[in-house]
Amino acid sequence: MNTTVATTDTEGKTWEGGNEPLKSSYGKMMMWFFIVSDALTFSGFLAAYGFSRFKFIDAWPIADEVFTHIPFFHGNYPMIYVAFMTFILIMSSVTMVLAVDAGHHLNKKKVTWYMFLTIIGGIIFVGSQAWEWNTFIKGDFGAVQTKGGNILQFGEYVTVDGEKTFKRVAISDFTTAAHTDRVNHERKNGLWFVGEGSLPDYQVSDVVKGMEANPNVLVRTQIINEEGEKTILSQTESLKQIRNNGKSVVQGANLHVNEYGSPLFADFFFFITGFHGFHVVSGIILNIIVFFNVVLGTYERRKSYEMVEKVGLYWHFVDLVWVFVFTFFYLV
Repeated sequence: MNTTVATTDTEGKTWEGGNEPLKSSYGKMMMWFFIVSDALTFSGFLAAYGFSRFKFIDAWPIADEVFTHIPFFHGNYPMIYVAFMTFILIMSSVTMVLAVDAGHHLNKKKVTWYMFLTIIGGIIFVGSQAWEWNTFIKGDFGAVQTKGGNILQFGEYVTVDGEKTFKRVAISDFTTAAHTDRVNHERKNGLWFVGEGSLPDYQVSDVVKGMEANPNVLVRTQIINEEGEKTILSQTESLKQIRNNGKSVVQGANLHVNEYGSPLFADFFFFITGFHGFHVVSGIILNIIVFFNVVLGTYERRKSYEMVEKVGLYWHFVDLVWVFVFTFFYLV
């Protein structure tokens, strides 16, 4: 019995390449090349973050204690606003899919509407990310950095639902009386100006005086105990640790210090989320350009909305990267 295998000309031409290999245009292929190369770049960044995260696990900030803010609301809302940002970005991917589908049907009105919604979603996300950066840089509580580079945080025991828990306390809450003789940063005094309403330039001596006046305030170190929680010192041990090892007061986070823990966390946070934010801004600009071309009827005359599909590939990639960034920084 003879078996004959037939190979059609169409299949052969598809794999031979030519003008449109795999029936994909040159522009779409180049976008895929860019996405693959950029995916490798982000993979390297996240791999480095993961390595550092577990190498310095005892000093790594707890995401639920860092990202607790919601604009115009006071209180502790862990991860709520970050979840909102993620939802907005994912929904912008949905509207982009609908725009691409409408383009396949040459429906200019729907493409215009869905592209507009995608752009608005991107702007909301970038604006939220800028607000989150600002909040992270300013900080909430303040901490003391030791001579060895460790971070000492402050808090007190409170009873919630019948259970005793450790609640963070801001340095300004217990050092106000000890700090009446100091002033805010100003341009005229030669110190780094951080803006109107900035916190005063606290010193370690202010913290010691404040703790002496408030015996309920304790220190939490970066050392993880047997229960998997950070070690909380007694009042005597807390004062001893600050007097002997206290180097400076840290407020907020930058590339050198971080009141929430290891400065590496801040370094990676600013670099990776900033790099991703740059991609989102670039995507918004591309979407705006394509949006105006759609409005002007450029693609309608060409009888092809492939450009919408190409920027859509880029936008989906940006959204997918954020899913990994969100997982690494906020959930792990």
